[in-house]
Amino acid sequence: MRVSVFTEPHRGASYDDQLRFARLVEAAGYEGFFRADHYQSMGEEPALPGPTDAWLTLAALARETRRIRLGTLVSSATFRLPGPLAMMVAQVDQMSGGRVELGIGAGWYEREHTSYGIPFPAVGERFDRLAEQLEVIAGLWRTPPGGTYSHTGEHYRLVDAPALPKPVQVPGPPVIIGGRGPKRTPELAARYADEFNMPFKSVEETAAAYGRAREASDRVGRTERGRAPLVLSAGIVVAIGRTDAEARHRAAPLHAKSALPPEDPVVGSPAQLVDRIGEFAAIGTTRVHLRLIDFADLDHLELIAAEVLPQLNGDR
Repeated sequence: MRVSVFTEPHRGASYDDQLRFARLVEAAGYEGFFRADHYQSMGEEPALPGPTDAWLTLAALARETRRIRLGTLVSSATFRLPGPLAMMVAQVDQMSGGRVELGIGAGWYEREHTSYGIPFPAVGERFDRLAEQLEVIAGLWRTPPGGTYSHTGEHYRLVDAPALPKPVQVPGPPVIIGGRGPKRTPELAARYADEFNMPFKSVEETAAAYGRAREASDRVGRTERGRAPLVLSAGIVVAIGRTDAEARHRAAPLHAKSALPPEDPVVGSPAQLVDRIGEFAAIGTTRVHLRLIDFADLDHLELIAAEVLPQLNGDR
């Protein structure tokens, strides 16, 4: 089982907080450090010290780490145009030596768009834009050096783009698409993604989502087009402790009022987390992203590394 750590800096974390955390993620033996791409907290009060841009942060972390995978879960297609986004991700991939992954979605949190003047079209248009962005990004990355890329779509038009810089990874950094959507999300994942992720839901809900992703892969002829099967991953909210009291203390932020949909956290002992990961493995999960809440709680990170990672067949 591959195990990465997922963080939410919009809850309140500086770049230095994230750097300290990412360095420990690397030293402790996790596979990767992923972060949300949001410009505002989901709670009632603004989170200090304020947001940090995901791709600016990952660019800096690319130069401060050596081994771990780095990426977003997930960047909103409403935040950036596809051409500049393809350039940014390719550059960070170069800066990291080929360790970057692009998680991308249609966007959902309207309040942060309103706050910062970012257009927020209806959900159907957001998915249309996401699909077109995925096509453009793949086209730019796969254009041979010296060639140009053009695209004329409903929302974006590119004319003779030099399609530079090129990422280190060929044909491009892995793309992650996920979510609870029953129709367009699994189809987009089947067409464009390398990994399908179900975030923070129960094993049963995750299994159903995997089924939809597999069915979509069959419909679009993924294997016939020469694509590898989708990596199936799950997000797990964790609050683990050596005692019940310690676990409850770490779970306290989960009870705060939030715009997030209901989740299925693991609150308890390291053994309970091992068991939950085993349940996910039984339905085909090969990668988990553990969501840790508090950047200052480095002991939480170390506890999971010491008590959980060694029990996962040594395959991290």
